[in-house]
Amino acid sequence: QVQLAESGGGLVQAGGSLRLSCAASGRMFSNYAMGWFRQAPGKKREFVAAISWGGSSTYYGDSVKGRFTISRDNAKNLVILQMNSLKPEDTAVYYCAASGPFSSDLREYDYWGQGTQVTVSS
Repeated sequence: QVQLAESGGGLVQAGGSLRLSCAASGRMFSNYAMGWFRQAPGKKREFVAAISWGGSSTYYGDSVKGRFTISRDNAKNLVILQMNSLKPEDTAVYYCAASGPFSSDLREYDYWGQGTQVTVSS
């Protein structure tokens, strides 16, 4: 069992940056690939980024590639999403999730946090 808690969301102007954190508790955090997803009102939950259990592999959704960076610190049970050059269309609730396989498919993710709101004003 893994418990996840996101933090770092807020309101930012377009072009600005935010840093989201996901703190994990429970056993065997380093055995899980980790991902970030987001969901805007009226839209499906969307893949943002994923990182392998050791951190050597990362993968990004097309809409955030080159602007967002995912990283992890297994010693601290922490996953970070650094978001730069934010756009109004990045506005959504952002969720941290844990998965067995390294995947962009949300169906592969077993554990989810409660989400943190990110709002980008134009």
